[in-house]
Amino acid sequence: PPPTAGPDLAEVAGQWLGRRALEIAAAGGHHLALIGPPGAGKTMLAERLPSILPPLNDDDALEVTALHSIAGLLPTGGGLLRRPPFQAPHHTATVPSIVGGGAGLARPGAISLAHRGVLLLDEAPEFSKAALEALRQPLENGRVLLTRSRGGAEYPARAQLVLAANPCPCANPAGDDRCECPPLTRRRYLGRLSGPLLDRIDLQVRLPPMRAAELMEPAAHESSAVVAARVAAARAAATTRWGASSYRLNAEIPGPDLRRPPWRLPARDTAELRSRLDAGSLSARGFDRVIRLAWTIADLDGRARPDRGDVAEAIQLRTGEGT
Repeated sequence: PPPTAGPDLAEVAGQWLGRRALEIAAAGGHHLALIGPPGAGKTMLAERLPSILPPLNDDDALEVTALHSIAGLLPTGGGLLRRPPFQAPHHTATVPSIVGGGAGLARPGAISLAHRGVLLLDEAPEFSKAALEALRQPLENGRVLLTRSRGGAEYPARAQLVLAANPCPCANPAGDDRCECPPLTRRRYLGRLSGPLLDRIDLQVRLPPMRAAELMEPAAHESSAVVAARVAAARAAATTRWGASSYRLNAEIPGPDLRRPPWRLPARDTAELRSRLDAGSLSARGFDRVIRLAWTIADLDGRARPDRGDVAEAIQLRTGEGT
């Protein structure tokens, strides 16, 4: 495959779990949260997500180019934008800059400018509560409706959200082992990311601190081009499977469709998942998102249907347990 433009995954040391989560997110169009101490590689991984996404097709390129043109961000004489866009607003960003707004005709915000690409919220707990909560509706339906006295505007907003966060305010690079924050302080800090918002995040991964052996080992990691080839193959498998519908990515498939034949998974493979739902440790939305993740994992690994192992990995990546 041809080399990709921009930062390359080969530059990321260690963090095999983070790399796996990034690949799954790219293959299925899933939202991702990366939680870990400073220097663990959260931002480096997030910045490389666009490099493993396929180029935009004609319809998506027209949509993305039009959005950037409305916002006045299209270079003079530039053609269609073919690379998935990447937006990383500062944590002081206002609600209008995130979801859109302004005087007169409401302009698209960062989530629309990241349509068919990636929206990174680095240091996510530092964003205002209003800005974070404003993302819930666009994440659910992929569109933003902005109402003004002179009329409304509706913009597409089907972006992949990546949240990057330190686990606590002290942000000790050694991680939990040397954290100076009381347990209540830690809970309050990550609690700024509300339950309803996190419930919409498919993968929630905790990254360990970087170790010297990982940092100093020879650069032998897979490049973005190699990973992008696997992502493209997984997306092609999903497109073939859902071909009769208007959906292209596993993250877009309605939950009821996955709970009915012929796509319903055998009870033996979803026993733990159903147990968690009955116990209240997983919401109905979370149940569906785990199933979608399992399909993506199966696509990446070349299986026609998810098995019990795929569901188990999806649960781990959804809950952050054992990561």
